[in-house]
Amino acid sequence: MIKKLLIANRGEIACRIMRTAQRMGIATVAVYSDADAKALHTRSADEAVHIGPSPAAESYLVGEKIIAAAKETGAEAIHPGYGFLSENADFARAVIEAGLIWVGPKPESIEAMGLKDAAKERMIAAGVPVTPGYLGEDQSLERLSAEAEKIGYPVLIKAVAGGGGKGMRKVDDPADFAASLESCQREAKASFGNDEVLLEKWITSPRHIEVQVFGDSHGNVVHLFERDCSLQRRHQKVIEEAPAPGMDEATREEICQAAVRAAKAVDYEGAGTIEFIADASEGLRADRIFFMEMNTRLQVEHPVTEEITGVDLVEWQLRVASGEPIPLKQEELSISGWAIEARLYAEDPAKGFLPSTGPAEVFELERRGVRVDSAIEAGGNVSPHYDPMIAKLIAHADNRSEAVELLAGACADSWVWPVKTNAAFLWRALDHEDFQQAKLDTGFIERNLDGLLPPDAIGEDQLVQGAAALTIAAFLDHKPFGWDVSYRREARLDSDADVWRKARGFRANSSQQDTVNLYHQSQHHAVELPVGWEEAGVDFQVLEGGVVVFDDGLAHEFSLRADAGGSASAADGAILAPMPGKVIAVDVAEGDQVTAGQRLMVLEAMKMEHALTAPFDGTVTGLEASQGGQVQVEAVLCVVEPSKVDEGS
Repeated sequence: MIKKLLIANRGEIACRIMRTAQRMGIATVAVYSDADAKALHTRSADEAVHIGPSPAAESYLVGEKIIAAAKETGAEAIHPGYGFLSENADFARAVIEAGLIWVGPKPESIEAMGLKDAAKERMIAAGVPVTPGYLGEDQSLERLSAEAEKIGYPVLIKAVAGGGGKGMRKVDDPADFAASLESCQREAKASFGNDEVLLEKWITSPRHIEVQVFGDSHGNVVHLFERDCSLQRRHQKVIEEAPAPGMDEATREEICQAAVRAAKAVDYEGAGTIEFIADASEGLRADRIFFMEMNTRLQVEHPVTEEITGVDLVEWQLRVASGEPIPLKQEELSISGWAIEARLYAEDPAKGFLPSTGPAEVFELERRGVRVDSAIEAGGNVSPHYDPMIAKLIAHADNRSEAVELLAGACADSWVWPVKTNAAFLWRALDHEDFQQAKLDTGFIERNLDGLLPPDAIGEDQLVQGAAALTIAAFLDHKPFGWDVSYRREARLDSDADVWRKARGFRANSSQQDTVNLYHQSQHHAVELPVGWEEAGVDFQVLEGGVVVFDDGLAHEFSLRADAGGSASAADGAILAPMPGKVIAVDVAEGDQVTAGQRLMVLEAMKMEHALTAPFDGTVTGLEASQGGQVQVEAVLCVVEPSKVDEGS
């Protein structure tokens, strides 16, 4: 068995791997960048090695530094987690050549599944069903157009080296094929250094079904059943569950055995996932479930499989990498109950899902009956340099409805501030009638987006909660507000009111209605608390200058002081940074004439680019940002003075 393990990753997956390794008596080594010097994964390991600056390209993606850290600390093995170098065959080979144990599949297996066209050809040979399409070497427009006609529209153009939704275009009309192909090839070349594409038949009611497989060096391969990952936004998974709703035993057996054949076809060792696309227009049927690709690593959503099988997949990885056989035979594996996972992202759904970074003064997630995988703590920092996922919430119950209810409650009870999260968005998705009835496909979020987004404006219920929280905080004699006696009188809370703490919030009982003046985002509200408000209760936390109320995954800050609200908005024409980040492109200079919608500059944060455009025709009269510079949220980056309108005579 491995005695000392280096984890070549960060965040929640590094912490998750450490927990299992340390339970098994394996010493752990963390690697960290400048940004992660005080991170939880850095502090949780037995040893930690600094590997470079904050950008991943200068630290977590530099294989030589990671191998050197393993040798320096005497680690015998390297676990890559997921992302970063986890599916890099050259890195896996370098680890092995350095005399270390690679906790993952053989480099040859990674390479065999790395290119989608070659992987599909291998799957066809292994008898695994694949989506109808074109995989040929002829990449001319004429040949691809002809093949698209044969397949039948709509078709999907996909980069052969793609991933993460990049290099993909759906084409509904033959007239749009050439432009879509050019756009797809250009994006694929920029993202992957390879502009080759394949064509697939577009599935009209698609569901994303994947099967967890596991192989060892003794020739054994088993499956651990399927997961449904159909809830996606821009091809990124949001909610995953196991087993797949509507999957009958006959279909499950057929698709899981196809996944085993796929793994055996590449002599697979370790944890892997075979991803399928299902045409669910007539329910899940084995003859309408097609191979898409293989992920040759541990998946983000592996906890739902662990919950329904009782298996620790990381322990299996470490045992198999040490040369042991798979701990259980296929007939010893079974499904118990239902599990569902939600990915908590540091992003603001109300602002187009822009990343949200900075300190997390409050970070408290519901853990009663729910598994939480995270590497963020209260007072920690959400870095702009890495993926925006800050936690995974996983619920397990006897059946789907109970698991969904448990997870929805955990999302609603997420307390994070001032970093924005998608908790309310997740809660609304889980509470949606179609989701509750398992009416799923990969277009669910896009189709229902308007109803899933939290409201822009503060509601009456939230104002009442804010007034109640301020009133209770005043009664409990919290001092940070800086208010004087007049404020206490203004709250008019009886001195003999009965106040008590309940759960994580407060409840209060007052003998009269109370009128409270409060401020939310620079706007004053005079709120009269309704009769019976004290029975409803309110969840809040006292911070310097006011309180933050938490309600169904949202966070609202309130203050009694007029000067404690949010910052004033910029004047018309001022272009503000919508998020903290790095300016990666500046397209204009002072004095330039611009037109409405013209790109002015591009910000980057958490692997996401955001273009800032001119709000109207005008002249650039101020330019505060420069390429390569770091900016904070709401910083003025540029000012556009509107063009004068010629009113004529």
